[in-house]
Amino acid sequence: MDIEFNRNEDVMKQLISKMENRLEQIYLGGGKKRIDKEHEKGKMTARERVAALIDPGSETIEMGAFAGYDMYEEQGGCPGGGVVVVIGYVSKKQCIIVANDATVKAGAWFPITGKKNLRAQEIAMENRLPIIYLVDSAGVFLPMQNEIFADKEHFGRIFRNNAKMSSMGIPQISAIMGSCVAGGAYLPIMSDEALIVDKTGTIFLAGSYLVKAAIGENIDNETLGGADTHCDISGVTDYKAKDDADALKTIRSLVDKLGSFEKAGFSRTEPKAPALKSEELIGILPELRTKEYDMREIISRLVDESKIDEYKKDYGKSIITCYARIDGWAVGIVANQRKIVKSAKGEMQFGGVIYSDSADKSARFIMNCNQKKIPLIFLHDVTGFMVGSRSEHGGIIKDGAKMVNAVSNSTVPKFSIVVGNSYGAGNYAMCGKAYDPRLIVAWPTANIAVMGGAQAAKVLLQIQTSTMKAKGEEITPDQEKALLDKITQGYDEQTSPYYAAARLWVDAIIDPRDTRKWISMGIEAANHSPVEKFNLGLIQT
Repeated sequence: MDIEFNRNEDVMKQLISKMENRLEQIYLGGGKKRIDKEHEKGKMTARERVAALIDPGSETIEMGAFAGYDMYEEQGGCPGGGVVVVIGYVSKKQCIIVANDATVKAGAWFPITGKKNLRAQEIAMENRLPIIYLVDSAGVFLPMQNEIFADKEHFGRIFRNNAKMSSMGIPQISAIMGSCVAGGAYLPIMSDEALIVDKTGTIFLAGSYLVKAAIGENIDNETLGGADTHCDISGVTDYKAKDDADALKTIRSLVDKLGSFEKAGFSRTEPKAPALKSEELIGILPELRTKEYDMREIISRLVDESKIDEYKKDYGKSIITCYARIDGWAVGIVANQRKIVKSAKGEMQFGGVIYSDSADKSARFIMNCNQKKIPLIFLHDVTGFMVGSRSEHGGIIKDGAKMVNAVSNSTVPKFSIVVGNSYGAGNYAMCGKAYDPRLIVAWPTANIAVMGGAQAAKVLLQIQTSTMKAKGEEITPDQEKALLDKITQGYDEQTSPYYAAARLWVDAIIDPRDTRKWISMGIEAANHSPVEKFNLGLIQT
């Protein structure tokens, strides 16, 4: 390998190491002392429960590990959003598992907790995946109840989704493995089947203290809503488990009996490794993100045998469109090309910019993939659509709208990988979060924003200096530079992949070498749900 590759590799390894170090802290949840307290009660932690539930040695992907990252500092933080969400295999069936982390504020629901739970349910509903809830939560985090209780995408939406999934025939299994109170009590009981762990699991609309305050009745929590009460008297729960391990064993047995459902029928052949090593993915992106590179170098290390069938190769060169296979699955790839290339008219096209011909090509390719029932993969490194008089006179808005329309109306599953930049309308055209990708993940090199940091900072600086001058305030060159540095730093923090992952704009930040696994498991999940007929909408060809 050349010197530049080694330099790029070193930078990426540092970024991956930083990511892994942050994940290690997140995996501790509320910290070792709280983990020890759970063990003293005879309970597993959320992560231990998930690990014990999934098939030994099987692959998993975790959603939203960075949810809540660097948020809620005044409340003591909320690592992982206080809930663990994993797609994995239980009794050889792909499932989504949602486990409350009782080490984080007793599993209380912060606003981001609700958003992460809703994302898990959305994935289950889109892909018709069985969903397993491992419940251990004190309910809504009351100091922030105004941000989680009453709106459409708040706490109550969880139970609405329970009912919707039931009507769709999506299996839901819940295990009450700790506290389950107030409105949160509806989640396990609106599932198809509910288990409860003896002596540690309790479920009730109001705990003993509130019962005493409300109606004057003296009663302990175990008698009020423990396993004996709900399995022997009320009939609220269906199975009694002696401990966490017994509950997880019962869940595995229940999942083992689930029947198969209609598949989408995506094409899959025997998986084959890329001819060019996936390990080399970490050395391709330039250290300086303004430098050009060939996106085909990344694609060839993602796809089986490094083989692609490129669609309209010599037209619309700022976007690569091609057919390939990833882990045996047939895919259509839409990828931003970062090399500076010449158009058919001999004009230079900047890398990472979407031109009219590229937008037109991409729209047609997306329609073809829908016609052929081929899942779509979007590889983002885009700075936006081309601007200027030549582009405007050439109808860039019309062609851009055509691409956005094709993405919006596409019914085959879409998967987005943010490799580098994902700016402005380019994010939309490349199937950003607003366009319903089944999964959207970022490499540690990703940046997501309305525009690049340098451009945005200069615009914001112009606005602020103009405002100051309008007030009669003088600003020296040194003051202007200090202001620009401050604006740039603040803006760059907001374009970071961690900022995006904390707010669930992306489902995860991943090691580039895991990209094939995420795509393959994502398509396998999507294959559980038949595809609707594609509607062209307003697309004009």
